[in-house]
Amino acid sequence: MLVETEIQTGTKFEGLKVSAQWIEKIEGTSSRLLKEEVIEQALMMTNLGCENAECFLFNCYLAYNPFFVFNIRQVEKTVGLTGQPNPWPLFWALCEDLRTRSITGNAAKQAIRDVSRKFDSVEWNNVCRRVLIKDLRCGISEKTLNKILGDTQWAIPVFSCQLATDCSGQPSKMKGLKRLESKFDGVRALIMVTATTVNIMSRNGKPFENFPQISQEVQDHYHQLAEVFGSSFVLDGEIMGESFQQLMKQARRKTDVETVGMVFNVFDVLSSDDFRDGISEVPQSERILLLNKIKPIVDQFKYMTVVDGIEVDLDTEEGHKTLWKYAAEAVDAGLEGIMIKDMSAPYRCKRSTAWMKYKPVLSVDLTIVGVEEGTGRNAGRMGAIICEGEDDGRNIRVNVGSGFSDDDRNQYWVERDQLLGQLVEVEADVVTQNQDGTYSLRFPRFVRFRSFEVGQKI
Repeated sequence: MLVETEIQTGTKFEGLKVSAQWIEKIEGTSSRLLKEEVIEQALMMTNLGCENAECFLFNCYLAYNPFFVFNIRQVEKTVGLTGQPNPWPLFWALCEDLRTRSITGNAAKQAIRDVSRKFDSVEWNNVCRRVLIKDLRCGISEKTLNKILGDTQWAIPVFSCQLATDCSGQPSKMKGLKRLESKFDGVRALIMVTATTVNIMSRNGKPFENFPQISQEVQDHYHQLAEVFGSSFVLDGEIMGESFQQLMKQARRKTDVETVGMVFNVFDVLSSDDFRDGISEVPQSERILLLNKIKPIVDQFKYMTVVDGIEVDLDTEEGHKTLWKYAAEAVDAGLEGIMIKDMSAPYRCKRSTAWMKYKPVLSVDLTIVGVEEGTGRNAGRMGAIICEGEDDGRNIRVNVGSGFSDDDRNQYWVERDQLLGQLVEVEADVVTQNQDGTYSLRFPRFVRFRSFEVGQKI
């Protein structure tokens, strides 16, 4: 690998002063095709032995590789530095120290500051700093890079995880031995664990930095977990808070973060190598057994829990009855629904029927108390109806902007005064509680008027 070989020699890539020019070329155009042409030119020149182009491609690799996390929130710019040695091997060694957490805290900040002084400001600000914050800020993504570099050593690894398919329309898959689990109303997260690092990532490979209590707990019990899972592993699960609204508000905040009470619900595990390869051939049943081995340990944790589940045989009528009962109880408990998992299936980092989700549709009758004008393409016509009503002792107020045709929006806006007081049926995924104690609906959509036919002249 370039970092390992070139740092040892200490000669190649020293003193390059034009690496930032590649990024400036890409920044200088808004055309996707022209951006791709610059990357293609860099690849061609690298193949011809151009060290500067190779330096640029490797920095792209560091910046967009989702498995490289530098654990840095802010990196200072420098001002007016010129004529510096620009020691790229030293910068890449810094990246490796940050990635492996060989240096952390104030030591990391000081190391970054020291290295920054050895680079021209244009190189540090436009390349090094952007690599450390994982964004070259020139209008490209890993997809852009992989379109050109996908068959080369500079290809950006793809970060993906197993995703579920809706069980509706899948009758042939609703058979055999399955595991039922609650479907949590939270944020999907993957905890990447090694002997020196614990990184919490989103399902798209973006770092979650606002849950230090979870990562610290995993780190504190690493040796106990590694005895079961091996030295390097990935925990797959869902982070839950007191409410979905609170969780989403805090997950990406930059300041005043309050996530102490949030818990990671782990429902799967696989080796780091298998995760990078995109598949674990270990069947679901064996992965569940591994999780059950750590359950007595995790039961003592404050910020992590192992998800419970039950097994059913969907080749029997009793199995289907158990499934529907389990799903109804999950919804009554305020969860999204349930997961149905094939006990013989491997873990594949893509969407498949190995995991299926079942979400019962909630239907409530509410009264229209207001009509809002839309925005964008719906300006000048109805955007949403404001509905209120009581369901199971809960006072619900919600804006419903889905389920209407363009003709509906035009007609209902003209005759909006006559909509007030009308009773409507609204479908949603689940009832949610707002921070002020009132209730709303997740993903509400208009179904029909209860008091007159849809499309009838009001």
